[in-house]
Amino acid sequence: MIIGGGAAGASAAFHLARSKKKVTLLEKDLFPRIKPCAGGMAASVQDLFPFSLEPAIEEVIKRVEFSWCLSDKVIANLPGSSPFWITKREDLDCFLIEKAINEGAELLKPFKVSKLFKEGQNWIVSSEKGQLIEAKALVIADGSRSPWPEMFDLGPKKIHYASTTSVRLKGRGLIKKGTSRFEFGLVNHGFAWAFPMQESVSVGVGTFIGKKSENTNEILEKLLPSIGFDPQEGEREHRSLRVWNGHSKLHGEGVVAIGDAASLCDPFLAEGLRPALISGFHAAKCINLWLEEDVNDLNCYSEIMRDKWGNSMAWGRRISQVFYRFPKVGYQLGIKRPTAPERIAQILSGKMSYGDIAQRVIKRLIFQQ
Repeated sequence: MIIGGGAAGASAAFHLARSKKKVTLLEKDLFPRIKPCAGGMAASVQDLFPFSLEPAIEEVIKRVEFSWCLSDKVIANLPGSSPFWITKREDLDCFLIEKAINEGAELLKPFKVSKLFKEGQNWIVSSEKGQLIEAKALVIADGSRSPWPEMFDLGPKKIHYASTTSVRLKGRGLIKKGTSRFEFGLVNHGFAWAFPMQESVSVGVGTFIGKKSENTNEILEKLLPSIGFDPQEGEREHRSLRVWNGHSKLHGEGVVAIGDAASLCDPFLAEGLRPALISGFHAAKCINLWLEEDVNDLNCYSEIMRDKWGNSMAWGRRISQVFYRFPKVGYQLGIKRPTAPERIAQILSGKMSYGDIAQRVIKRLIFQQ
């Protein structure tokens, strides 16, 4: 049983169904639904699936432009073998769910969970309408607003949030094909982005330290004209996004948390899709082993996510804490260094971890400050 039909839940559903397990996916919303989040992910996630993700990809990013207060630009060309992908979240979610259903998974929607508890060896879920579902294994994948991880002692003890505002704009404006934008100087303790899609642009503002930015509209009024849009254009969506905040247990007895519900989002660049898909894949793998009694518990999932994701995010968190407190120094000594574009490209494409660069970056920032 999987609560949440986003990228993480749909990924887990596909892999479990493909292993011939009986899978029920519970989604509170009707589809299709609009998700104006950034939609960026490393192309390396393709390795997690036996089918091509190309039908759900809106744009292949091969060039990234960074700026400080809309000037002082730095350009990074991504390696051709490992580009950065942009997707519409609603399309990716539907695409993965369709693949899961084709493998035999069942989708129930709308199904809003009102009660969740364990009875004997099984998990029981009740919907607001009184419908009951029972399963031996439970996957919690209902995003940053999920109440269940805390209830079952999964994820970090202290949840850290990034505050984001997302806007989807019709048309391409001045954004060139295959090029995305990151703006650091306009945002206090964070950055702004502009990601192109086939017939639209995803724009957003994220803050990572302290309270929600109070000048989001002012930032967008400056940013949007620079990429060819009216400063008031687009409907804003504000979200609080759980980000990685220390190594923590992600499993319990017959239960795992994945994706944003597990607080796996990158604490420096807010990349959430890659950890969602990675965690869905490994959760399914470990649950399959447990159901077939090849392992005694689901500890393997927590250990794998610590190794595959958490160790890098521990360094990403340290970089974030220093960079966003001294962003101008960070931009000059980090982004503008001669070797930085290549390193940034490798991180965005998933070919390098924060641990590979963290100690040098942190020492440089601290000593310069």
